[in-house]
Amino acid sequence: ISAGIGIASIITAIMSGMDGNIFALTAAQRCFSGCDSFSLLALPFFSLGGNIMNKGGIAKRLVRLARLLVGWVPGYLAATNVLANMFFGAVSGSSVAATSAMGSIMSPLELDEGYDPNYSATGILIPPSGPLILYSITAGGVSVAALFMGGYLTGALLGIAVAGLAIFLAMKKGYKASAVKEENPAWKIVLEAVPSLLAVIIVMGGILAGIFTATEAGVVMCLYCTFLAIIYREMSIKTFYDLLADTMKSSATILFLIAASSIMSYVMSYSVI
Repeated sequence: ISAGIGIASIITAIMSGMDGNIFALTAAQRCFSGCDSFSLLALPFFSLGGNIMNKGGIAKRLVRLARLLVGWVPGYLAATNVLANMFFGAVSGSSVAATSAMGSIMSPLELDEGYDPNYSATGILIPPSGPLILYSITAGGVSVAALFMGGYLTGALLGIAVAGLAIFLAMKKGYKASAVKEENPAWKIVLEAVPSLLAVIIVMGGILAGIFTATEAGVVMCLYCTFLAIIYREMSIKTFYDLLADTMKSSATILFLIAASSIMSYVMSYSVI
């Protein structure tokens, strides 16, 4: 997408009769200025926090909690998938991390129990999320906290609707309720998931109270998730290095898109003139 936008912008600039040297210089400046934003730092930090949750054992505890809550319904794995994504999205806000975390955990389980692969899709349901941060920047000062809070209610309603549809389809397909026998008692599963869910209160509470900005909230979330991962002892130094590399790749994809879009906006303005 980024390459398509950039190539189309260059072709349009050439056909509009723009001076090549001026366009090259201005395009480079627009690329840099488009990405040179303190608020955009929230994107890699939230993405890194989601990746740490995935590899640090936090996601698994959220899945256990979700299974405890909805394991009694038909097609419990699908309902667990939806509920776990609501928990995960409310904390991480990273669609890539949510898909990677919940997909790697839930998809093998669903396939083993005979679920249709198309029925096993996963994805983020509740912000904080990158698009809301980008919207806040491009719209010129819209409150990120207000966007996040608005996303929680609509995300919860969406999650309930998706879970209801998943259960309905599961009943039609004949999927059964959970036959998994948890080794740990219910109170212990809930207790283990509380620190993970506490991240939501820390992030949103800090933003709403004015203690830190959305960007700083991403940093706080990364530190908190790293602390939990160390406590759980499920993440090595090599794993953390791999997480940093994955975060850089996903962040570079987003920033490349922003840079290409900055060129497109300049070319469109020039063409109108």
